[in-house]
Amino acid sequence: MPLVDLPMPLSEILDGVDAYVVTHVHPDHIDMEADGTVGRVLEKEKTVFVQSPEDARVFLNSGFSEVIVLYENSALGAVRLVKTPGRHGTKIPCGPSCGVVFMAPGEKTLYVAGDTIWYDGVRDTIERFHPDVILVNACAAELKVEGRLIMNDQDVASIHAHAPNAVIVISHMDTVAHATLTRDAMRVFLKENNLQEFCPMPLDGETLSL
Repeated sequence: MPLVDLPMPLSEILDGVDAYVVTHVHPDHIDMEADGTVGRVLEKEKTVFVQSPEDARVFLNSGFSEVIVLYENSALGAVRLVKTPGRHGTKIPCGPSCGVVFMAPGEKTLYVAGDTIWYDGVRDTIERFHPDVILVNACAAELKVEGRLIMNDQDVASIHAHAPNAVIVISHMDTVAHATLTRDAMRVFLKENNLQEFCPMPLDGETLSL
């Protein structure tokens, strides 16, 4: 599915990773083999957090030794992980997908929305946790049957309206064939609506410190 190469060697990307968090088992979120197994290039002894028992079985069948289904009080060391709802399609869901809120003492609260459109579940998550940083997938990827699968520029504006003090990091851009919104088009929208200050959009391989 990817339209671009990795911005750095795979070994560099995976170096120092403590655990994997997989919001859903789709090929643009976890590499999949023809036999249905996943994560061939990942370290099988590292912890994997997944959204459901069904996804857990996929990882266990793929040779991972510690697979944890996300609930209200999942944790990795001092970091608390809370599963949040998602709606992966404007017409019908393109399979289940979740988000995750990360909290730790002395750190900003991070909300990874995952593959979802803007809807009541996202709004309720923002109102409950008041995240400091919100990571959104916002290339407006679309399929004929399911409709738009993830957020678009208007959804980003809706998030800002409900979380005006949060930094909204825009991700999932210019990487998949079914995207309908480019980085260039998103930049124009952000500028026209005076949102650049609140909505950084990193380039491939770029690191943000917030």
